[in-house]
This record gives sequence, structure tokens and C-alpha cells, in this order.
Amino acid sequence: MTNTTDSTSSSYDTASSGTAPSGTAFPDLDGALRLPGDDGFEAACAGYQRATVHRPGCVVSARSTADVRAAVNHAAAHGLHVSAQVSGHGLTTALDGGVLVDLRGLTRVEVDPAGRTARVEGGATWQHVLDVVTPHGLAPLSGSSPRVGAVPYTLGGGVGLLGRRYGYAADHVRALEVVTPDGALRRVTSTSESALERELFWALRGGGAGGGVVTAMEIDLVEVSEVYGGSLYVDVAAAGDVLERWRRWTTSVPNEVTSGVAMLVFPDVPGVPAALRGRHVAQLQICVATGGAEGLRSGTGARGGDELRGIEGMRSVERLREAVPVLRDTLCTRPFSDSGAIFDEPDQPHAYRSRAAMLRSLDPGALARLPAAVGPAAPVMCVAGLRHLGGAFARSPRVAGAIGHREANYLVSVLSPVAPTSEATDAEVAALHADVLTPFASETLGANLSFSFGPSTPDEVRSAFTPATADRLVRLRERIDPSGAVLANHTLPTR
Repeated sequence: MTNTTDSTSSSYDTASSGTAPSGTAFPDLDGALRLPGDDGFEAACAGYQRATVHRPGCVVSARSTADVRAAVNHAAAHGLHVSAQVSGHGLTTALDGGVLVDLRGLTRVEVDPAGRTARVEGGATWQHVLDVVTPHGLAPLSGSSPRVGAVPYTLGGGVGLLGRRYGYAADHVRALEVVTPDGALRRVTSTSESALERELFWALRGGGAGGGVVTAMEIDLVEVSEVYGGSLYVDVAAAGDVLERWRRWTTSVPNEVTSGVAMLVFPDVPGVPAALRGRHVAQLQICVATGGAEGLRSGTGARGGDELRGIEGMRSVERLREAVPVLRDTLCTRPFSDSGAIFDEPDQPHAYRSRAAMLRSLDPGALARLPAAVGPAAPVMCVAGLRHLGGAFARSPRVAGAIGHREANYLVSVLSPVAPTSEATDAEVAALHADVLTPFASETLGANLSFSFGPSTPDEVRSAFTPATADRLVRLRERIDPSGAVLANHTLPTR
């Protein structure tokens, strides 16, 4: 491995502050033990998602795997719950007491350019990974926001910007280093000698982090240095059928094109681009894996299959651009390190709830109802989201994992701010979200937990997997963590 980074968060000190009560001491920590009232305690508990906040009895701000093991061992010895946090974007279930492991000090990334792999520590965001791998013309299968934790994103499956070309991020994991509830550090792979560890490797890739705290992963990288990406912003009032136009367009694009839609009402306030203020807008978000981007610009050199399909993908984007009235256009060839600008998502922490469903297909009738349901007349503010799946997302990987509903061709989600960010209550938002998703019920395969932020029923959680996969995940959890010490973000119930 070469070319490493060792960036750490500057939002907290590395020295322990405060004195632990009797029986809670953590000797020889590389990081810090923080108790309620200590400097840095609140910052460690608060993540990007502010509708749910951890309230642990103590925080271990880890700087090493040994710190994580110490935290898990302490929780086990005292019958406490333990959970881990990186960015907190998807936080749904919060600790009440117990031990929170703050992983933001574990951000080391090592890249092997020749082998096209990287080892990523458990607290690294995708930005940490991008900073190290893109100088080598390589890219991870990261998502729309570089601020999200790379490991938790991948454990949930990973619906990325290059997904229709390369598939789910979880399918490209080679090994995981995980501290299990017994305090053991295990390096699990598809070929581990232990059957339990092989099963854990299967479960963690798409089944989430329940059953352990992952301290590092080894992943494949892809040879992508540049993409053609950005957004087309369309006024829904001027093109009420924009979603149907996008749907029809997705039926003919090559796998090099990954896209989505965010539909929202932009506030009429300073800071919002003038062309968007006060409008109900459909943001068509597009990323084309262009292959040999240098050859595309210069028109020189041999054109391989990937590059030709990239050209076809760019031409298909032109067809979409010509089919809709565009208010704002940010599409351009850009380095993959700038991929966060494609979806251009908010970077300020706030409180929100959401639900998401995996769909066989997009029913035109359901699409036609969506703009009114989430538009200016909606009882609370919401953002409707669509993602085009299919392509390599549907491909069976070389090594099986726990990802559910690979046959889905689309994903639909709806998100709303709640208190304290807005005056909307959880009950009001839940009712609206149910109304928004109901027209898609006939094509719904199940929930997508990576895009679901808020309380879910047991049936909703199970629906994210096939019945056989859900049962298998439950059996493994009961075997490896029978007391439920490691708090799951979405609790998977027995049948």
C-alpha cells in the first residue's frame, strides 16, 4: 500500500477530559473518554441528522482499533448498549445511556494504485477517500455526498454515482475489519477459515452494521478520473410532465448513465440562485461514466468500448436536455473528486425524516400525481427523490451479499424537515409520506433502509430484504450478539 492520508477531525480534542465515575474507567486510551458536561461531548453525540441525537452515558472518541475494542468490552462487561457514529447522516435509532464510539478519529486511507484497491478506516468520509485515490486516476463507488461516512454507506449497500456501470459499493468490498460484541477484532472475507466470519462478511455487505463495529474495509477502485455530470433544473409549472419525460428517457440510456431526480420548492430568499427562487423545481441529476475523458476532449487516440459507451451516454443526455425547459444547467466534464457538486446536496446539519421504497418500475399514473403531492400545496415541506437503478445494480456479484431487491429498476423517496429545523411534527410528516408513497404500492418490492430516516415498523424493516435473507440475518445476529448489545439503526425483527 502506498500514498496514505491520516486526516483527523478538528472538532474535538484528543486528550481525555473529566474523570470517569468508578467502574467506567478506560485505561490506556489513544483517544478520549468524554462524559456528559465534558468539552466535546455534545459535538461527538450530534451528527448531521438532528431529529435523532445520541444521549449516551459516555463517549469514546477513538483514535485506534484498540479504543474501539475497549469501548465494546466495557459495554459488554456492564450490560450496556454500544453504538458507533461517523457523520450521522442516516441516524435513526439513538442510544439512551450506554457507550457511543465516535469514529471520526479513524480516517486513514491507504491506496494500492497497481492493485486498484484501498483500505479505508471506519471513520473516513468519502471525501477522505477521494483526496487519496483520485490523483491516481481511480475512483471509489461513492455516493452523492462526499461528507457521508464511507463504511456505513457501504454496509447499507451503496447506491452510488457510478452504480449503473459498476453496481453496488458493497459488492466491491474485499475484506472488513470488525470488532464483534465479544470484543474480538476479526478480519472477515469470503474465504475466512471460520464459517461464522464468512457469514459475517456476507451479512455486513448490504445488511448494515448490526452485530459489530466495523473499523476498516478493503475495497476495489475503478479507473475513472473524470465524469460528465451535473444537474438540469426544470420548472415544474412549465413542464408538468417532466418526471414522465425523465422516466421514458431512462428506458433507453446505456449503463454508463446513472441519474436521479430531486423535486422541491425552492424558497424565495437570498442565497438561492435567482432562476430558482420561489419555484417548484425538478432537479435532474446525471452522472455519465465517460471512460477515456481525455480522448473525448481531444478526439484523438483509440476509442475502446467504455469510451464509446460514454460518448453514447453523453449523447443521450443531450436528448434529455432538448426535451425539457431548463432553468439552470450545471452539466460539464468534471474530475470525479468534484462529484459532490452533481447532486449539490445541503451541507448544513438539520433535522429530517424520510421513507424510501424499491420499485419494479415507475407507474406513469403514480408519477403524474407526485408533483402535486409534494408541491407548494403540500401540508409540510418535502423533497421527493427518484433514482434510476437497473444496469449493474441488478447484476449478481461474484461473492453474494445481503443486498435486497436487486431486480428493482427505480427507488423513490420522500424527505421532510422536522423540529427543530421546521415546525412540522413527526406525525404530520409520517402522514404525508404515506400519502406520497401509496400510489407506488403496486410496484413496490420493499423498503430501502439507507434512504429511510425515522421510525419504521417491523414489517417495513423486514421488507428491505427477501424473507430468506431477513431470516438469515436474524439467525446470525442472535448467534453473534444474543443480548443485542450493539444497537442496530434499524432493528430487524424475527418473523
